Amino acid sequence: MLLNAVIIILREVLEAALIISVFLALSQLLNRNLWWMLVALVLGFGGAYVYAVNLGQVSMMAGGTGQEIVNACLHSLIFLCLLLFMISVPHQQHVSWRLLNLVTIILAVITAIVREGSEIILYINGFIGIPDLLSPVLMGGAVGAGIGLSVGVFFYYLLVNMRRSHGIWLGYLILLLIGGSMVAQAVEFMIQADYISATTPIWDSSHWISERSAVGQLLYALVGYEATPAPQQAAAYFISIGVLIAAAVISYTIRGRTP
Repeated sequence: MLLNAVIIILREVLEAALIISVFLALSQLLNRNLWWMLVALVLGFGGAYVYAVNLGQVSMMAGGTGQEIVNACLHSLIFLCLLLFMISVPHQQHVSWRLLNLVTIILAVITAIVREGSEIILYINGFIGIPDLLSPVLMGGAVGAGIGLSVGVFFYYLLVNMRRSHGIWLGYLILLLIGGSMVAQAVEFMIQADYISATTPIWDSSHWISERSAVGQLLYALVGYEATPAPQQAAAYFISIGVLIAAAVISYTIRGRTP
């Protein structure tokens, strides 16, 4: 039970921690005020609690697939925020673009906390009232959360202590990978809800890196690692990354042509 708690909490914390740490680092490198973090944390944890409390009703929607649909929408919303962030960064000299950039950061962080935080609340809540199990779950959860937060802190200091241009581009690269992961996970939820037909996985790498291992969880959060991905997930992953790259290139090109 202790190990299961470590893996489960680590998986949930890692994704949110990476998104938060990268946006914090990029905000600092782009000379942005960091007040948005307090707003995003408060709204995110509040939203996570509301979502967790009402998850039973949500799950019964759409013929019992409400949770999968909502989770797919949350992941898609994070991808949309990353897309708008990539587009808006080159145009920070304009107030409207700067405001859009800030809104996308806040919304992405809030959504990530709602998605991952609600899962943590539900998991721990399931063991309340069972003292023999609650204690190891809390201990394992603390270890998993500590590892996840440590990874986030590591990436934050890695980015802010690099040469400014290198830190920004590495941050962009991490966001590209996270964006691909978000869309791939959204597709996975739609497969679980039977809105997309399940097909034979295109590979099985579980004998090399298990998804339940610490390395597997880190790769899952960072690059969307899936040991047995469906073809639709792989296609969505690479297409979404291509869309983000194209949007960033076009936006920088337009800025370069603007007098």
